[in-house]
Amino acid sequence: MSVTPVLEPIDAYELWAADYPAHAHNPVMHAEERAMLELLPRDLSGATVVDAGCGSGRYVRHVLARGAARVHGVDLSPAMLARAEAELGSDMSRVVLSEGDLDALPLDGATADVTVCGLTVGHVEALEPALAELCRVTRPGGYIVCSDVHPIGHALGWLRDFKAGGRRYAARHTSHLYSHWHAACARLGLAIEQVREPMLDPRDIPANAHFDRKALEVPVALVFLLRRVGAPVPGSQS
Repeated sequence: MSVTPVLEPIDAYELWAADYPAHAHNPVMHAEERAMLELLPRDLSGATVVDAGCGSGRYVRHVLARGAARVHGVDLSPAMLARAEAELGSDMSRVVLSEGDLDALPLDGATADVTVCGLTVGHVEALEPALAELCRVTRPGGYIVCSDVHPIGHALGWLRDFKAGGRRYAARHTSHLYSHWHAACARLGLAIEQVREPMLDPRDIPANAHFDRKALEVPVALVFLLRRVGAPVPGSQS
């Protein structure tokens, strides 16, 4: 049995970009997206939104559909940003795409009324610096809607895997427990407003699909609605 090579995120997404859709394309993503869209404000008319880890533009399209006036999409991968630009087409008139790390976003403080970060924080090893950046770019009183693969999946050995050039690869992923989120949010001045732990919908699973049947019994994502309520505690990232 062959071992799936685990790549650094930048290398993984450079390979994956050519075939990466701008929509939820597997059962885990469908479950995660339903929870994210439930927590995302329905009316974003006139709002400025940051999509941190925007990839091919999946959530950029959703926030534009809800009326966002300006969207700043940031991603580590130039190939994924190019894919997003191609997918967004005429909607690019309201979008600015930038290359940058999740823990060093190339944006001014308090840029966003709402910040979105979908299935990205697991690609950084330290949670708190990434959350600190999401907090920094969000205005006081603004919201952050953030998701990651559930830590249960990591414990069961699930991979963020994909195929490229006829081979299977995986992107490196670090599990962040709920206790880590709770402690980091407390130090950073982020209120945890709501939490979702979505389960798979069997209707999303293709017939004859080969997958871990335990996935039907456990949550597959951890999804947060956070509100920036204050300044970070001094020294909280040390």
